Amino acid sequence: MNDEFFAALRARVRGKILRGEPMARHTSLKVGGPADFFVTPADRDDLAALLVLLAETGTPFLVVGGGYNLLVRDGGIRGAIISLACFEEMEQLGGGKVRVGAGVTNRRLVQFMRDGGLGGLEFLCGIPGTVGGALAMNAGAHGEAVLDHVEELVTIRDGKVLQSGRDGLDYGYRFLRLAPGEIIVGATFRLEPADPDQIGARIAGYLEHRATSQKIGFPNAGSFFKNPEGAAAWRLIDGAGLRGERVGGAQVSESHANFLVNRGDATAADFLALAARIKDEVRQITGIALEEEVRIVGEE
Repeated sequence: MNDEFFAALRARVRGKILRGEPMARHTSLKVGGPADFFVTPADRDDLAALLVLLAETGTPFLVVGGGYNLLVRDGGIRGAIISLACFEEMEQLGGGKVRVGAGVTNRRLVQFMRDGGLGGLEFLCGIPGTVGGALAMNAGAHGEAVLDHVEELVTIRDGKVLQSGRDGLDYGYRFLRLAPGEIIVGATFRLEPADPDQIGARIAGYLEHRATSQKIGFPNAGSFFKNPEGAAAWRLIDGAGLRGERVGGAQVSESHANFLVNRGDATAADFLALAARIKDEVRQITGIALEEEVRIVGEE
């Protein structure tokens, strides 16, 4: 990307702009090549101005949340990365409704719900990342999923703010289908009144479960593969004898077989090669084709 585009960005966007930014700094796996531009719009108007510029110049873009479910290839990303870290509003609307910005972390949202005496999202406490990222992949745990608690999803597409009720969304296990270029900027949740102490107890229970079952100790992206219907990915990987398997600096966690970890010097290519080996071994042994839950983007 040329200096002229960079100058246009600086002239029309008020937020933070980084050039040639290594994505390893913005993903939980700590791998990934540079993004041409990493832009953090200051607010919704700033995001709209950025999107207009990107459309005018035909510049591709990708929105990232906390980087916890993302694998960026070593060649990096051409165009612009958009971070919605400044979209941090949270507001109780009454009637069990809460309006939340896409940049709010899951942990902050759960604490806000607990303090406000509203239950239903406690399962998010152990899922790292942001609300926007959780919504984009319909994150879930303990048999629950975040989109099941959404009353209204707010997105921007083609310069227009769209508000969609849950019944109008196309979503399911670990996916939400959006139109090309559509960006989640926030959501309204409808929750149930509950005693804050009971909410706190549920949160503590979920965190304890996570600490005991997912004590990983190395950078990771959470569950790397989706659970096939009627099966658990970690059991399939473990049954194939792949616990502890390693390619370069990437390893199948010895604590949880569906977590791939960075032992300190991994590259994205290491993770991709390890994932391919896992899929091949599991398919040969069980006939089941594993599918990545982690989103894989960027150039080789």
